[in-house]
Amino acid sequence: MVEGQEYHLEVPQEAEGQRLDQFLTNRSLYLSRSRVQHLIESGQVLVNNKTRRSSYRVRTGDVIEMHIPPPEETTLVPEEIPLDIIYEDEDLLVVNKPQGMVVHPAAGHWRGTLVNALINHCTQLSGINGCLRPGIVHRLDKDTTGLLLVSKTDLAHQELARQLKERKIKRIYLALVVGEVKEERGMIDAPIGRDPRERKRMAVLSPATAGAREARTHYWVRERFDGFTLLEVALETGRTHQIRVHLAYAGYPVAGDPVYGPRRNPLSLPAQALHAYKITFQHPRTGELLSFEAPLPQVFAETLEQLRKS
Repeated sequence: MVEGQEYHLEVPQEAEGQRLDQFLTNRSLYLSRSRVQHLIESGQVLVNNKTRRSSYRVRTGDVIEMHIPPPEETTLVPEEIPLDIIYEDEDLLVVNKPQGMVVHPAAGHWRGTLVNALINHCTQLSGINGCLRPGIVHRLDKDTTGLLLVSKTDLAHQELARQLKERKIKRIYLALVVGEVKEERGMIDAPIGRDPRERKRMAVLSPATAGAREARTHYWVRERFDGFTLLEVALETGRTHQIRVHLAYAGYPVAGDPVYGPRRNPLSLPAQALHAYKITFQHPRTGELLSFEAPLPQVFAETLEQLRKS
C-alpha cells in the first residue's frame, strides 16, 4: 500500500468477524493500527459505501474502500539537536536515542524531539507515517535509551516495516531489574492492552478482554547482583511498554521505572534502566545483514559498577 492511493478489498471467509481496524492492519505492510483507526475515523474508509466504526465486525463479501492521503507538508521545526548516529547511508539511519528524548511530536512535546533533530539533519525522510512521524519505523519510550531505525525513503520504510511485522528485525535490550531472577532464561507470554482502571498505563489482560493483544518477551540472565539482576531481553512482539509491563508482571520490575516499578528507588536512577543495545536487520535495498550495538548510557554503566563493587 502506498500513500495517496485508493484500495479496494473484499473480505474473505477466513476474516469473518474480525474488527475493521484489525482486518485492515493485517493486510497492510506498514500502516499501524492507530493510523488505520485514524483513517476510519476521518471517513477515509468505506464498507459497502458506508462509513463504519473501527469496532465494526467485517462480514464475508464486504467491499472495503480505503483512501490513504498523501503525506502532508510537515510544519515541524528543524532543531539543531546533537544526534548519536551509529550508521547512515542514502536509505536509512541507525540512531542511539538518549534518555529523556521523545521520538516524535505529540501533545505536550512539540519541540526537542528526535524528529525535530532528524529533519534538521536530513534532506529527506520517508512520509509513510504521516507528517508528525517522518522516517520513524518503530519507537522507544521517552526514557528508554538505545537504537532506533529511521528510514529516508518510502521504499526503505515499507521494507523495514515488513521485516518488523514478520519479526525478522532482532532487537535486544539490557534491563536491570529489581529482584534476583531464579531461572537462567524464560519467556513471558501474556496479552497486553490499555489498563482499564488507568488509561495512561498498559497492563497484562485476559485474552478475552477487548483491546488485549498477544505479547511475548524472551529474557535470559546476563549478570547477577545482590537484590538485582541484569537481563538481556528480546521482543517477539512490539506492544507499548511491553518489556516494562511484562517484567513487572513477572515480579521483576525494571529498576527506576516510575510507572511500573516500586515506589522506592534505592539506586536513585533518573528513569528506567532499559537500553536497546543491539539491532539486527536486512538492509532494505541491498539485502545485506546488518547488526549494530550501542554502549550503555553513563548512568546505567555507573550503576552496574556500583552493584559489582557492593
